[in-house]
Amino acid sequence: MSDDERAHHLPIDGLLDLHPFAPRDVKSVVDEYVLAAHAAGLTEIRIIHGRGTGTQRGIVQAALERHAQVESFTDATDSHLGATIAVLRQA
Repeated sequence: MSDDERAHHLPIDGLLDLHPFAPRDVKSVVDEYVLAAHAAGLTEIRIIHGRGTGTQRGIVQAALERHAQVESFTDATDSHLGATIAVLRQA
């Protein structure tokens, strides 16, 4: 299978659902999505990582913490730790 066949094409609409992605890809998907969302002029994104054991939540929040385009992030209160809201820096 080529890289093009494995590639996921995501709409940049402020909602990123990580369920279709392998755990090893989560950090790079989040990094790329934040860059694309910022370039598209979005100021806030919601990342759905699921509750589970909290491993993916940790990966997502660690990636957001280090990302230059992220101003702040918090757990989405309506998701019971299943999603994170990130506020992006203004251009």
